Amino acid sequence: MRALPDFRTPRWARLTALLTTGVLLTACGSGTDGSGAGDGRPRSGGSLTFAVGSDAGCVDPQQVGSNDTIYSVRQIVDSLTDQDPSTGKIVPWLAKSWDISADTTAFTFHLRPGVTFSDGSPLTAQVVKDNFDAVPKLGLLGTLAEGYLSGVESTTVIDPLTVKVTFQQPNAQFLQATSTHSLGIESSASVKKSPQQKCSDGVIGSGPFVLKQYVQNQSITLTRRSGYAWGSSRWSTQGEAYLDQVVFKVVPEAGVRAGSLRSGQVDAIGSVGRADEAALKGGQVALQRRANPGIVFGLGFNNARPILKDARVRRAILSAVDRKQIADTVFPTGTRAATSVLAHTTPDYTDLAPDLAFDAAKTKSLLEGAGWRVGGDGIRVKDGQKLSLTIDWVPNAATNQPALELIQQQLRSVGVQVTLKQLQLPQLSPIQQSGDYDAIWGNITRADPDILRSSFSTKLANFYRVPAGGLDTTLSAQAATSDPAERSRLVAQAQQSIVRDAYNVPVVELQTQLGVSTKVHGLAFDASSRIQLHDTWIG
Repeated sequence: MRALPDFRTPRWARLTALLTTGVLLTACGSGTDGSGAGDGRPRSGGSLTFAVGSDAGCVDPQQVGSNDTIYSVRQIVDSLTDQDPSTGKIVPWLAKSWDISADTTAFTFHLRPGVTFSDGSPLTAQVVKDNFDAVPKLGLLGTLAEGYLSGVESTTVIDPLTVKVTFQQPNAQFLQATSTHSLGIESSASVKKSPQQKCSDGVIGSGPFVLKQYVQNQSITLTRRSGYAWGSSRWSTQGEAYLDQVVFKVVPEAGVRAGSLRSGQVDAIGSVGRADEAALKGGQVALQRRANPGIVFGLGFNNARPILKDARVRRAILSAVDRKQIADTVFPTGTRAATSVLAHTTPDYTDLAPDLAFDAAKTKSLLEGAGWRVGGDGIRVKDGQKLSLTIDWVPNAATNQPALELIQQQLRSVGVQVTLKQLQLPQLSPIQQSGDYDAIWGNITRADPDILRSSFSTKLANFYRVPAGGLDTTLSAQAATSDPAERSRLVAQAQQSIVRDAYNVPVVELQTQLGVSTKVHGLAFDASSRIQLHDTWIG
């Protein structure tokens, strides 16, 4: 859907608060009579404005991987299931129930009757099949969704409201995958569009909000879906959303976002940085935060590069990074230094803090042992070649550049020369897939440890050019077992392998920190530390 001429600049609310164990702000009831909010009851109506730092250049949930854009497009589509953020339990949404074969190769979903998309078409098993069958054709931007469906043998319509997904091999991760925005269900009309059309025009979903307007690099406007009545089982209410309209404005400068929130020009902001915390605390603003599950912020090596093929060099760089200094200097209060390749909010996370300890002496010993000697300018040299690498990054978070500049200084002190190369967000996926890079700064959010297989298995995309070996076996095995204890053991083994072979340099956990006006109520993080706006109201 393209921009409409009656664009307004509405006011929007944002956010949620969830500690690792629970929500800080929850909906305060189920009333929808539009009465005043002074009595603490939710009220319908109002327009909320949320300022984010970037735009992914795409408004198709199945193709978007950037948090700033996921916040908005997530509201357009529903998923077959949902995930409780405090327990990790998978609960009903569009599917009222499901059956899983004993060997986790077959998943049968029983759909809720009466669900419709915003174009009036019904949700059926055939629509779900069409969605899943189309995912492999999404291309460069659909890698998350494709990874979740890798190994699919067939998607079969059993009856109008029953669909069965069968995999070639056991696939324990798939149930959680059906709760993600990447497998959000779109209408048949949207599925028939090309990936490029879906990115630029948006999609028709069954969600509580409808895309009204998208102006690239400026704003995304959503309006309430009339007649919505099939929300997630974990939401506070089951009818229509409270808000009339939500506007996500793209405001790249963190200080400008903070100033706009303080002045009341916007109702919530994303990516609150340490520098703005003091000014936002107290008064009419609340700060809310949660660590994103999945792969932490760090350096994803291209392990096929000549210099980085040597595990001693990779391990040396891993030991040279002072994670605590970076977390405490650059990132919002409460940000944790990485203690594994997975964040602590990820199911089956394993604490590997000793393997990620800052140790400059160890770094120097490893590099000396690999034949890299300090040159006259302080940069190490071997066979006439400098120990140099380029880190690609995108400005989708205010912390990216200062964090990388600090890493650049830390590595320079041990003789590693680092060049920082800024890309635009749409450039990142093509470069990562092409392999034309040394290292990429980033993270991947998912509330399931199978994100390790999606990222590091040589049998899938293998973005980081990891050599084939035992890690593949471990990652495949954790996806195949239906035994929770065995899966936990295998996931721990995979984390140890990735960290100890330094295929990736974990640095800090991404902590989602939002600034929210105190007049915004009923916002809560989902299991991926993103937001769901159905229960949100303003008053």
